[in-house]
Amino acid sequence: MKRKTSFLFLILTLGTLLTGCWNRKELNELAIAVGMGIDKQGDQFRVSVQVVDPGEVSTKKGVGGRAPATLYTSEADTLFEAVRKLTTLSPRKIYFSHLRICVIGESMATEGIAKALDFLSRDHEFRSDFYLVVTKRSSAEDTLKIMTPLDPIPADKLFSSLESSEKSWSPSATVTLDQFIADLTSEGKQPILTGLQIVGDQESGETKKNVEMISPHTRLQYSGLAVFKKDRLIGWLNESESKGYNFILSKVKSSVGFVTCPKGGKVVMEIIRTHASMKGYIYRGEPRINIHLKIEANVGEVECSELDLTKTNTIYDLQKKSEEKIAGVMESAIKKAQKSYKADIFGFGEAIHRSNPRAWKSLKQNWDNEYFAELPVNIKVDFKIRRLGTTGSSFLNEMKK
Repeated sequence: MKRKTSFLFLILTLGTLLTGCWNRKELNELAIAVGMGIDKQGDQFRVSVQVVDPGEVSTKKGVGGRAPATLYTSEADTLFEAVRKLTTLSPRKIYFSHLRICVIGESMATEGIAKALDFLSRDHEFRSDFYLVVTKRSSAEDTLKIMTPLDPIPADKLFSSLESSEKSWSPSATVTLDQFIADLTSEGKQPILTGLQIVGDQESGETKKNVEMISPHTRLQYSGLAVFKKDRLIGWLNESESKGYNFILSKVKSSVGFVTCPKGGKVVMEIIRTHASMKGYIYRGEPRINIHLKIEANVGEVECSELDLTKTNTIYDLQKKSEEKIAGVMESAIKKAQKSYKADIFGFGEAIHRSNPRAWKSLKQNWDNEYFAELPVNIKVDFKIRRLGTTGSSFLNEMKK
């Protein structure tokens, strides 16, 4: 009897385990979403979803001459309803687990994006590894309509270009949903997002001719960082200030910059490594911040005449000029955040909290508007030139003789 009972229990257990694929979906039943845009139309959310057309992006050339992606849009009182309403347009259920980028319209960002982010973080179909960006002088829907060269799927282009820009030029930042929410809920740091703008004519960019020309009429370009106070967009950092922000937070992996020569011309250097440390402390009852930035660079281009790079004094002068210039870029970013926006986007409050939790309890209530706005920040930059390239002094010196 015990054997029969055990056998019956085993069958029931196996039956339960084997039902794990009851909600499976075949690929030919799904529409894979790679890009998403969120705008506000009055009191309603307007959702735009960019879906891949697998027949046009496969290894075999598409026979229908269709666009490689399709854009579906819908409006509703809530974001969840707007997403579900897309089923009235799409022939397949839209699948969001492969989302690459979410574009937030500037007009909506100025009103607040917390409600939209709650849905994105709560729904089980959305992974949190996609990037968030905010548009500049356009809607999210308009940016997702632009056809892009090289990478036929615009959302993939935006994803790859954002990563490449952050790694090689450094005026932009890759921000995931989890990271933005962490900054949003922090008591000592305000969020930022990279700005996205349309360069050129909107209507021309929506046509196939835009990718059939060697120089497209319309392009999508990342431009500066958007400054948020809580969940509302309050302003922008320009390209130089955005680099300063990334230097402060040790996010610069590589970049290029120049210093001027005494007799004219420029010496251009490639930054190959950076490391920034931030320390907060209380001095005589007032918060203060120290930032120490270490940079290693190689000489990439020399336009100067009569500049001898083989001399130690020449290298020393170039390093000092670079230190002063980068410190100035960092200071301009801090001044903009302090005086224009009163928003601690650098996490100075978090640094004070880590060093002195007891003092932070009395500072946090008026941190952004009072203490951060007048916070003394001491910046020290150590710039080291590691390599001069494959030659010492420039051949330009020979041309002057």
